[in-house]
Amino acid sequence: MDILGYSSYGWLPSALYLVLLLVLSFKAKSGVESRFSTAMVQVAIFVILVIHGVQLHDSVFTPEGFVFGFAQDLSLIAWVGLAFYWFQSWFLPISSLRWMALMFALICAFLPNLFPGVLISPKAVSDPWFKGHFVVATVAVGLLSLAAMHAMLMSVQDRALHRQLAIIPNGRLAHWLEDLPPLMTMESLLFNLLYVGFALLSLTVSSGLLFSQTLFGKPLVFDHKTIFALVSWVLFAGLLLARWRVGLRGRAAIRWVLSAYTALLLAYVGSRFVLEVILQRV
Repeated sequence: MDILGYSSYGWLPSALYLVLLLVLSFKAKSGVESRFSTAMVQVAIFVILVIHGVQLHDSVFTPEGFVFGFAQDLSLIAWVGLAFYWFQSWFLPISSLRWMALMFALICAFLPNLFPGVLISPKAVSDPWFKGHFVVATVAVGLLSLAAMHAMLMSVQDRALHRQLAIIPNGRLAHWLEDLPPLMTMESLLFNLLYVGFALLSLTVSSGLLFSQTLFGKPLVFDHKTIFALVSWVLFAGLLLARWRVGLRGRAAIRWVLSAYTALLLAYVGSRFVLEVILQRV
């Protein structure tokens, strides 16, 4: 069944993300951020994350049951990715990811207003096994989403270093790239994200395979979601193994990350999109 009573303030997180991006755009023209303004931006992101998180929880875990769809999935993934960015940005030089993480969150937070999702299971709200699997899967995909954004940023940085990207001298893009950490540091940060994300993805895939009957009320079926999830896990595992054995790095590593992440999105978002939008069924 379609959920028509979607939260009346579902638009609020997107509006707040948009306002924050406009403020940051204005501040970027005025020069370098002070420590105080950076701290205020961090506080603003935290407040919006709380509002977004409460709105997501209330719209997914309802008294009627577990309401979900590809739009809710993307919104959760964006929330987790931004939350990881916010936490890591206090300790690591990843401020360059802020624009991408906020823009991704803005778009994904608004999607549930257009695609309100469906009632998946009335029992899921009270089932601790399902909730645990759901939370770990969402955190894994959210963290790997941040890693994919980081990889895209590295790709732009690498092309600029090799003069394969037309950049206006003293332009905003040029200054933005100059503020990035060295490519070696960026690569080290990327693999730190991948190690944690892969560990959580492994837990997600193994729990789904071993406890399918308990979690989903049906035996394991090798459908498109399961196949793409396994393909993504194999690609991430191969990437980390190649990194350990032969020191894989650079453009090859970036392409590998983006390919594995594409398979992951097809598994956890693409399957729901096909069912809801194209086939129009649960």
